[in-house]
Amino acid sequence: MSENDGKKTLGLRGGPRSGQVKQSFSHGRTKNVVVETKRKRVVVPKPGAQKSGGAASGGPVGDPKRRPAGISDAELERRMKALAAAKARESEEQAQREAEEKARAEERERRRAEQEAKEREEREREEALKAKAEEEERKKREEEEAKARAAAKAAEPTPAPAPAAQQEQPRGGGKPAPARRDDRERDRTPKPSKGKAADGRRSGKLTLNQALSGEGGGRQRSLAAMKRKQERARQKAMGGKVEREKVRRDVQLPEAIVVSELANRMAERVADVVKSLMQNGIMATQNQTIDADTAELIIEDFGHNVVRVSDADVEDVIDQVEDKPEDMKGRPPVITVMGHVDHGKTSLLDAIRNAKVVSGEAGGITQHIGAYQVETDSGSILTFLDTPGHAAFTSMRARGAQVTDIVVLVVAADDAVMPQTIEAINHAKAAKVPMIVAINKVDKPSANPDKVRTDLLQHEVIVEKLSGDVQDVEVSAISGQGLDELLESIALQAEILELKANPDRAAQGAVIEAQLDVGRGPVATVLVQNGTLRQGDIFVVGEQWGKVRAMENDKGERVKEAGPSVPVEVLGLNGTPEAGDVLNVVETEAQAREIAEYRQNAAKEKRAAAGAATTLEQLMAKAKEDQNVSEMPIVVKADVQGSAEAIVQAMEKIGNEEVRVRVLHSGVGAITESDITLAEASGAPVFGFNVRANAAARNTANQKGVEIRYYSVIYDLVDDVKAAASGLLSNEIREKFIGYAEIKEVFKVSNVGKVAGCLVTEGVARRSAGVRLLRDNVVIHEGTLKTLKRFKDEVAEVQSGQECGMAFENYEDIRPGDVIEIFEREEVERTLD
Repeated sequence: MSENDGKKTLGLRGGPRSGQVKQSFSHGRTKNVVVETKRKRVVVPKPGAQKSGGAASGGPVGDPKRRPAGISDAELERRMKALAAAKARESEEQAQREAEEKARAEERERRRAEQEAKEREEREREEALKAKAEEEERKKREEEEAKARAAAKAAEPTPAPAPAAQQEQPRGGGKPAPARRDDRERDRTPKPSKGKAADGRRSGKLTLNQALSGEGGGRQRSLAAMKRKQERARQKAMGGKVEREKVRRDVQLPEAIVVSELANRMAERVADVVKSLMQNGIMATQNQTIDADTAELIIEDFGHNVVRVSDADVEDVIDQVEDKPEDMKGRPPVITVMGHVDHGKTSLLDAIRNAKVVSGEAGGITQHIGAYQVETDSGSILTFLDTPGHAAFTSMRARGAQVTDIVVLVVAADDAVMPQTIEAINHAKAAKVPMIVAINKVDKPSANPDKVRTDLLQHEVIVEKLSGDVQDVEVSAISGQGLDELLESIALQAEILELKANPDRAAQGAVIEAQLDVGRGPVATVLVQNGTLRQGDIFVVGEQWGKVRAMENDKGERVKEAGPSVPVEVLGLNGTPEAGDVLNVVETEAQAREIAEYRQNAAKEKRAAAGAATTLEQLMAKAKEDQNVSEMPIVVKADVQGSAEAIVQAMEKIGNEEVRVRVLHSGVGAITESDITLAEASGAPVFGFNVRANAAARNTANQKGVEIRYYSVIYDLVDDVKAAASGLLSNEIREKFIGYAEIKEVFKVSNVGKVAGCLVTEGVARRSAGVRLLRDNVVIHEGTLKTLKRFKDEVAEVQSGQECGMAFENYEDIRPGDVIEIFEREEVERTLD
């Protein structure tokens, strides 16, 4: 043994093996790469470790030289037991899984066998039923064919026997072949035509014999009808339902409906609905409209349920939200400033707002409703509505009172209570809103506030100074006196009212004013009353609808949303609404369009019903009345809807039982060519209020001679129309008594008749005057004089105290003692009040 035999060399046993790999690339390129492969370490159990049962027999457990370092005998024995237990548990689980899998496989096999047996049984039963049905059908068909052959054979005439040589004479002139009896019988038997199928679904050509014998009726059945018949027979033979169960639907039926829409709601074919209508004697196409009663009859014929609905149900989509108390939040008060014309309403509001509003109004008169928001020194927000004070704007003031919370009644201290002041009081009482009296112009020397308070007592308005409950404040729009006190009174009244609204809901508001702007289109001033109006909301307002394209506040600033009690100008309408219309936000454009169309149709029907005479007597009475009344037609165009409405109402008040003003058309916007055409056809003038005619309209008016008048103050327009209408009045005829004469004697004169010898007792008697004959102070005759003589001379007049002779035209029943009344008629021009 060498010295190194007992020594071990220290080295890397089982280190990585190196080698080269040739890599191939595109275009024929290659590359040799050196790679190293590490050997996997394989742990082979030593022979002494496999004797795990030695511990059980009392022998040593494992070889101490081969066990891992630091492992005691007890630890090794414990590990070996745990390993054995794990193996036993694993084998048990494996056996259990195999048993479960085997059971599942058996269950699947059993179910598959049952399903196959069931399908086979069903198939056999179906084939048996089908074979039975086919057998019955074949027998029935053979019987029908036998009957048909028998009938055909009976109907055919017996042919004369032909010579045998002629029957079998070949075309080539050869020897005739003998004819067999069975061939002749087969030829005599009628063969089925090519068009006739084996199951008799089509009978081919219809012969005269078949038609006369009543056969061939099958020709009327189509192939589809035969298939449906066979399907029904098969279903019946299989024990199934012959027809599927009819689905009964609840069909919503409005007052009128299109035929195609009715078929759609019933889920029926349009052709079937049209056919049903024809069977009921109604010839209607799918695009025609039928009434509700007819549609109900058709729906019942198809076996559906009728649910009657009204056209007004389209408005049910407008949410009628019941606001919860916890959702309600405080909102600014809406204050309406009312009062007589020129009592300083706008100037007072101007002093509060610190803005010059009145300077922009023609003649210093408010023509429109203005809506403004004012922030007081205390930080509270107030919304003011400034209504015109002229009598023509009564309806506008009424709308202002309907949307307002507090009314500020402005009365001039130097003018006291006037007619429009009384109207404003009545509007406030009708709206049941609290009132604050602002006695304006107290800075004038002629001011008398106590007279205002006293005059208000006549209209049941008792101010606090006179121990009443109505607040009164003395103010001056010029000097600013009492403005702070007025704002405090408004804030106190608003605090008492506890005004609240729910801003977190669909918006609802009222149109204060509407106009047609040339650059922006239809624009509406809306006062939001509930909810929050946001940009992009879809809404319906009166007969119009739209989408909020933009909103501007009272300062002209663009805003994205407007809460309760906030006035905004809304852009995005499809038409100009009327002042006072209610704005409601809806979900979709389709709903808004449907509601607007319904309201337009309802308004059109209402106007048509109002303009039509219901009975012949009413029609005759109206025609007779129109004959006695002179009409003055006019066409009115204004800048805003409220002004146009006010002018129309003022025109309706002009006139009497003889003359009236008829507004042919009123609208918003510039005067157009169509307005001129309408005016020319009716002979009417065109009145423009704060609007002008476009170039085409001016040219047309000059050509056709139509008068266009422009106004900026409503006083001038009303006065001019009154003056023009007064020209249609007939002159008033007044009687002026000029004398009396008493009949003393009656003479009969030839060629003249009876002549009264009279004494003029009073005034003068004239030949050209009218006379009345009075007997016992009762008029028995009225006429003219035929002659007036003084002695024998014809005279023009006779003075009082003188005698004369009078003869009446076509009247001779005169007696002594009668009195003759002499009078003259004069015409006086009349005017409308």
